[in-house]
Amino acid sequence: MADRVILHCDCNSFFCSVELLSRPDLRTRPTAVCGDPKSRHGIILAKNEPAKAKGVKTAETIWQAKQKCPDLVLLPPHHDLYRQYSRKVSAVYDRFTDLVEPFSLDECYLDVTGTLHLFGGDPKGMADQIRNTVREETGLTISVGVSFNKVFAKLGSDYKKPDATTVISRDNYKDIVWPLPVTDLLFVGKAAQKILHQYGVETIGDLAAFQPDALSVILGRQGRTLWEYANGLECSPVAPAGQYTPPKSVGNGETFDHDLTDEEEIRRAVGLLADEVAVRLRRHHRKANTLQVTIRDPNLRDICRQKPLPASVNTARELFRAAMDILGEHWKKGAPIRSITLTAQNLIPEDEAVEQLGLFAPEEPVQRDKVEKLERTMDAIRNRFGAGALRTASQVQKMPKDPEVPSEGQNPG
Repeated sequence: MADRVILHCDCNSFFCSVELLSRPDLRTRPTAVCGDPKSRHGIILAKNEPAKAKGVKTAETIWQAKQKCPDLVLLPPHHDLYRQYSRKVSAVYDRFTDLVEPFSLDECYLDVTGTLHLFGGDPKGMADQIRNTVREETGLTISVGVSFNKVFAKLGSDYKKPDATTVISRDNYKDIVWPLPVTDLLFVGKAAQKILHQYGVETIGDLAAFQPDALSVILGRQGRTLWEYANGLECSPVAPAGQYTPPKSVGNGETFDHDLTDEEEIRRAVGLLADEVAVRLRRHHRKANTLQVTIRDPNLRDICRQKPLPASVNTARELFRAAMDILGEHWKKGAPIRSITLTAQNLIPEDEAVEQLGLFAPEEPVQRDKVEKLERTMDAIRNRFGAGALRTASQVQKMPKDPEVPSEGQNPG
């Protein structure tokens, strides 16, 4: 069976490139798009090549970037404009295949296996044609990775920038992919890198040569998945354009306008985040089995901890309880918090979540079901009257022991 031909198309310095379309005078000057420092979202969102050459990095703070590049030009973001150009670029992709799967606002996977013959039959030539079309019609440049699976295609688009095509084939992937740092592999974050470093794994090749069973012990289920990625065994399909793909996780975070130290403020913030995550879980008809909490201090140091949930859940109450348990165990009381992120993980379809009555607490599943029904009623009211039509007591005053659901007599509005 012939290999698939997968492209990963990545717009180069997308936010900044869109801004510079109307500011060509800045193209040779170090320029970055950033958040508003007054609201404490003062981080670099995107930078152009001259800024990159000065060492400016995405996601670092403005003051860090200014230390490296004092003459850095800072531009405010225009997200509506970025969405507009994202649609324009995607419309180009649609001409080459109907299998277009967005990975983010500026990245897409394309499966061109079935249409390659219509554009000359050469994968690299087709990728170059897509790059040229995007440049001519939008003024933006993209980098394209061409490979036989999605993971290597993404590595290819990152391999050479800007405005380049990189082919990673079965013949050359060991030469191109394996010498790369292990952090270049999709989903190898700082936590996994730290663990892998302890076992001498520094490159993707080191990971590929590691015993998969041992990786499963070290990293859990993720270990074998990463081993498969490193060995070119990833084979997930590219979803057709417009096809719904359920999320693998649902998260929400908030950077606060002042550092939180007061326990009631923290409980209130966690309650709001838990409510937003729960609403999105129910919207996707998913339930979570694990909650991850990421806490950032004023020095931008993060700690990230996970906790198994007592059952498959999609309610704010259970997410709040788990989040506060994690905070209580892993965060020193009174230590300032700059931001908190809650992420529901290990999701399953809600119709697959079956909970048996416990021997010692048979009322708990029944109670969870009641809370879920109440929160779904809240969803319906908010959908009809607006997101702010109904709030829990925890969202308008001090947070109680658990987020409360409104009483039956509470009216929207």
